[in-house]
Amino acid sequence: MNRHEAQELASRVELLLDAFHDGPDRLAADRAEELVRAVVALYGAGLARVVDLLGEVEGGEELVRRLAGDDLVGSLLVLHDLHPDDVDTRIQQALDRVRPYLGSHAGGIEYAGIDPDGVAHLRLEGSCDGCPSSSVTVTTTIERAVLDAAPEVVAVDVQGVVAREKPLPLLQIGRPPSESAPAAVEAAEDSGDGWAHLEVAVAAGHVARRLVGGVPVAVCILGGTPYAYRDECAACGAPLSGSALEREELTCTACGSRYDVRLAGRSLSADGRHLDPLPLLPEGTGWRVALPREATV
Repeated sequence: MNRHEAQELASRVELLLDAFHDGPDRLAADRAEELVRAVVALYGAGLARVVDLLGEVEGGEELVRRLAGDDLVGSLLVLHDLHPDDVDTRIQQALDRVRPYLGSHAGGIEYAGIDPDGVAHLRLEGSCDGCPSSSVTVTTTIERAVLDAAPEVVAVDVQGVVAREKPLPLLQIGRPPSESAPAAVEAAEDSGDGWAHLEVAVAAGHVARRLVGGVPVAVCILGGTPYAYRDECAACGAPLSGSALEREELTCTACGSRYDVRLAGRSLSADGRHLDPLPLLPEGTGWRVALPREATV
């Protein structure tokens, strides 16, 4: 189990608790919530004891850091305030890791801290040029990296993306409140960029090909969230559709290059490549995709 699967499991527990609270038996709801708290406290105490015992042996600090570096264990250490690094340090480390993947999209990332509401504030110095996916590449990559490193952060505010003659009003892949979706779609259409309907019904673990406005689009779904990319491997140019998808890791069947679908398609090797993500916008019960500028001229 990795961190994303653990987060999905935690969300499932919350949904079950909500179902109890929505039911007629208030006593059962209270007992279910108390049970979850007791289980969490139990394994939290166990983790704390493990960290204490490691601190008593030679080389224990290094072992704790190795545990903290694990995708799943590190998130549990954060949950129970046992991680060896504070939240500011973890965010700075996350930003250091993503800087090489941003390339020319952003000249610098300034971390301004976390406000009392738990929102992490960042400012970019640089520019995003070309297709409408440039701004999405920057914001999505940074947000995912920060939230993965610091799950206690409730939101990430990224400012300063200087992009275009007509900026996109929506820079983040996500589903806003339903009542705002029509206005958001209208604003996107007014921006001069081409938005078109995209069929996102794809089986789990599959990468499907959709031809939208003459542009080949690769679509997949992770944890109920759709992701869209130009159907082209950044390394060899072969189609991504039909490639292997293991959790968030997409592997090109032609050359074996691997990419993180959740982190704006960044390469999992040190080559600095990344896929070309296409922003999505909800439209009623469906989705619209922003096509690259050259496809809409």
